[in-house]
Amino acid sequence: MPTLLIPGCALVLQLLRLALPSGPLDGLPAARVVVDSAQRSIMIELPPIDLPPAGSDGAMTVRLLPVYVAEIPTSGSAFHAWIDLVDGAGRELPHALLHHFNLADPSRRELFLPIALHIMAASKETPSLSVPRLVFGLPLRSGQRLITSAMLANSTAIAYQGVRVRLTLRYEPDDQVWPAFPAYPWVMDVLFPLGHPPSGSKAFDLPPGRSERSFESSPAVAGTIVGLGGHLHDYGVSLRFTDVTTGEVLWDAGLVKDTAGHLLSIPVTRFYNWHRLGVHIVPAHRYRVTAVYQNPTGQPIRDGGMGAVAGLFVPDRGTRWPGVDRSDTLYQQDLQQTLRADAASGAMMLMPHMH
Repeated sequence: MPTLLIPGCALVLQLLRLALPSGPLDGLPAARVVVDSAQRSIMIELPPIDLPPAGSDGAMTVRLLPVYVAEIPTSGSAFHAWIDLVDGAGRELPHALLHHFNLADPSRRELFLPIALHIMAASKETPSLSVPRLVFGLPLRSGQRLITSAMLANSTAIAYQGVRVRLTLRYEPDDQVWPAFPAYPWVMDVLFPLGHPPSGSKAFDLPPGRSERSFESSPAVAGTIVGLGGHLHDYGVSLRFTDVTTGEVLWDAGLVKDTAGHLLSIPVTRFYNWHRLGVHIVPAHRYRVTAVYQNPTGQPIRDGGMGAVAGLFVPDRGTRWPGVDRSDTLYQQDLQQTLRADAASGAMMLMPHMH
């Protein structure tokens, strides 16, 4: 399950002076945000919640946290992220308790849709996330407000008190000459634009035999994809990202499966090297994500499929990252889904692990 964080430089701060949506966020509770300037880190901590043990019948106990607003107190470029869980005494807790964690930026739009930028989603399988700090970084600015939510799940007989979910970002201050490139996460899902209403779930039923789902769109701005990963479920046989205009397959996932055919991972592809930044894409072309499944069970599998690609994108030099249109119906509907805590279920990584 891939992911990623990314870029900044002096130019970026000018490019990102976007109007922040205020009304829908004003009534949301605030997450705790702590800056350690010596360590160049920003910690976003969600308020504590008790997590009871699993039921006597073995049923998992799930606790859905509210949606919180996290205001970024300093400007810079994030290049590394990790999530941990601690109890009321500050003791580290098993990462397996994290069902998912989501982070979105309502002031920036997605690359392929006019909706809020979904920066990342993490689950218990997610490793720490990083990119080369001198090369790429996700621009952050003081006063920027992000939306965050999480779900905890306990399948053990142990009760946990005062569980806190913490996201820590490492960053380079905005007075540095690096990173060289501002970069942004992006995602394209086969159930774009809004998934299944009202929750926005991107899971779909798998019919018996072969099935295929796809979505296509054009990027808002020209730029370069420097890394790409994806997400499928078991019985997935193909995940592709294609330039529909030229017919060229830009990425075909290399699926790693066990001997029983279960999907273990989809390695992230790093396109950049010493002489090449990546795969250039333009608004004049259309691009498609396609997920193919082969269900051998002979029975439909409810919510058995998902299909998405997620990557890191560097806009062309001098290109202004587009702001959001708050009057856009699609933006409004997606934001309402994001503000619903249950919309986060089925989360996947939105940025590739590129270190």
